[in-house]
Amino acid sequence: MGVTLTGHIDVPDGRLAEIRAALTDHIALTRAEPGCLRFDVSESADVAGRFLVSEAFTDANAFAAHQARAKASAWGRISAGLTRDYVIEGLD
Repeated sequence: MGVTLTGHIDVPDGRLAEIRAALTDHIALTRAEPGCLRFDVSESADVAGRFLVSEAFTDANAFAAHQARAKASAWGRISAGLTRDYVIEGLD
């Protein structure tokens, strides 16, 4: 079944430009990771500053590797402290 993550990140107005600028590289790097099946992030049309996230990885190891890479990346530094609301399935 793999591992999926769905949810959103809320970004305050003062950080939107920085997040938007960093997102393109973060998406490209993630999609190139071994085991990444899907990685989509888009701005909500309904909630200002909300970015909708949908991810799928082949297995828990690929998901864990993604989490570690993202945390140690420029994206990890730029997005630190943002409110995230995720549902993760398939880690059992």
